[in-house]
Amino acid sequence: MRSDTIKKGVERAPHRALLRALGCTPAEIDQPFVGIINSFSEIVPGHKHLQNVAQAVKAGVLRAGGTPFEVNTIAVCDGLAMNHRGMAYSLPSRELIADTVETIVEAHAFDALVFIPNCDKVIPGMLMAAVRLNLPSIFVSGGPMLAGNWPPGEEHAVDLSSVFNAVGQAATGGLSLQELADLEAAACPGCGSCAGMFTANTMNCLTEALGMALPGNGTIPAVDARRTQLAKETGSQVMRLLAQNIRPRDVITSHAIDNALAVDMALGGSTNSVLHLTALAHEAGLSFSLAEVNVISEKVPHLCRLSPAGEHHVEDLDRAGGISGVMKELQGLLHLDAQTVSAAPWRGVLPLAKVRNHRVIRPFSEPYSPKGGIAILFGNLAPQGAIVKQGAVAPEMMVHRGPARIFESEEAATQAIMARSIRPGDVVVIRYEGPRGGPGMREMLTPTSLLTGMALDGQVALITDGRFSGATRGAAIGHVSPEAARRGPIAALHEKDIVAIDIPHYQVNVEMDSQEIERRLAQLLPFVPRGESGYLRRYAETVSSASQGAVLERGGNS
Repeated sequence: MRSDTIKKGVERAPHRALLRALGCTPAEIDQPFVGIINSFSEIVPGHKHLQNVAQAVKAGVLRAGGTPFEVNTIAVCDGLAMNHRGMAYSLPSRELIADTVETIVEAHAFDALVFIPNCDKVIPGMLMAAVRLNLPSIFVSGGPMLAGNWPPGEEHAVDLSSVFNAVGQAATGGLSLQELADLEAAACPGCGSCAGMFTANTMNCLTEALGMALPGNGTIPAVDARRTQLAKETGSQVMRLLAQNIRPRDVITSHAIDNALAVDMALGGSTNSVLHLTALAHEAGLSFSLAEVNVISEKVPHLCRLSPAGEHHVEDLDRAGGISGVMKELQGLLHLDAQTVSAAPWRGVLPLAKVRNHRVIRPFSEPYSPKGGIAILFGNLAPQGAIVKQGAVAPEMMVHRGPARIFESEEAATQAIMARSIRPGDVVVIRYEGPRGGPGMREMLTPTSLLTGMALDGQVALITDGRFSGATRGAAIGHVSPEAARRGPIAALHEKDIVAIDIPHYQVNVEMDSQEIERRLAQLLPFVPRGESGYLRRYAETVSSASQGAVLERGGNS
């Protein structure tokens, strides 16, 4: 066993003395050591209950003959970090999480690992660590939050995105401050990852589709007893993976990435998922191109319309059959030979799946759309690609042409929207918010929510080299690459330049010839990083483009 490094031999007597100090018996020292990588935090609603999940995992490990040790890594709540300096740290935390997991696992010579994430950057950070370390590993998330109900007495489901959107309604007088306060009190009724198909739930569902978690991981509600049962099963299952020597790189292959993207398209998941899957593929040494996303989107139908694109929530998806049910509908398009942590390929797992509600999981033959919920756009404004959640775009905005309104930061755009200076037909452009320019590639949920709350999401487009929350809806095009800080064409835009968006044909262009773009870029002053220090400065100096997953590169920028 790998843990023999710290417990076998005469020279390891000091190590065994320290293990005894932890209360370990000789029998427990002799057993395989299983690291329980927890991201418990009292400031993150999705993570507040993860100590209970960890206790259940440890019970499963003990039952199967392992010795569990719970350790921790960090977690950022994107909702609490939104629209202030804190959001600059959200995406960069993904790399810190991967590095801290690597550090603690290598230092303590664990034999196998159980990862307990729940919210946005923790999941991909842990996945990146899993393939980097390549020890027998399995994931179990904390599960989604239940939706709230508002107003009282009505069966109208609400979630965190409802509150963000309501700010725009309150700003225009469409909602009173008391109504806003009542909604605020009802929207998030308890622990768990926010209830819609936002980034956290998208990534927990895709962890299941990748084959790295047992069925139910993405959808069983946080407060459901089945979540505890799943955690116990996960703890026991890691011991079987150790016995059979099934490792993350056996599971996370090119076929697994394709399967995850197919499920993502069917769900209409968060645009951030593509950024994270790109980073995961990079960490695993797999070839991956953004153009592949559109190839999959062309053939995978959009089967589920969950908040923010529709009225259903993740708890509804769970009752309807969960991710296994979605994959059952898609099985003709999936790589069924791909391995899973169930210790069987998908062809051995999916026969047990059922779809219980075809209103929530549409039949393959009756989709919301024949194309997937996410698209990658290219063109002279985004030569290396940009992304849009096309499943959440109003039909009238799928093709749009309008004047650019230029803002150099999220705050400037937010002020303009609140001042009602944005008009129907405009294309709001927020630049210098990319991985390097931000730094940290902040999410633009506040401006997009204001546009939605002001009923402008069907009339105004928003383009940025930053990111969007999974709760964003409307013609919101993000991850524009190259970013402005790298002298991408978005940096050449002037106020009132005409921008043309054609989502069905995967295009986003400025009506300007290449010579004029180059002339304008040549006239720009050198990019000066914003006055950051500490980790954000180091991050800005080494982060790659969003088109490459915004991973950290050795030897400087790529």
